[in-house]
Amino acid sequence: MTIAIEHENWQLRQLIKLDRSQPALIRRALNRLLEEDEPLRWSVVVGAYLDEEISLARAAAMLQLHPLELRKQFIAKGIPLRLGPEDIADAQAEVDAIRSWKRSNDNR
Repeated sequence: MTIAIEHENWQLRQLIKLDRSQPALIRRALNRLLEEDEPLRWSVVVGAYLDEEISLARAAAMLQLHPLELRKQFIAKGIPLRLGPEDIADAQAEVDAIRSWKRSNDNR
């Protein structure tokens, strides 16, 4: 068990170090990993939401869900909701999500 933990630690340290010198390389790898691994993407996005790094609207966009659907899932899983935008970018993301939802409903 200790060997596995030590192994993981050096890999993470090297990725952090590489991020300083070649950030684009690390971003591409992380984006690819998150695209391919849905449970990991969910965990990272929900973690960022809970740590107040992203808004509900941003989390929904990253998970390719409508914000109302993500709210339902959060409620069902007992994940606390933070309502209201944190900043201008969050407010714009919420407005964009509402407009997108409205357009998709108008086309029905």
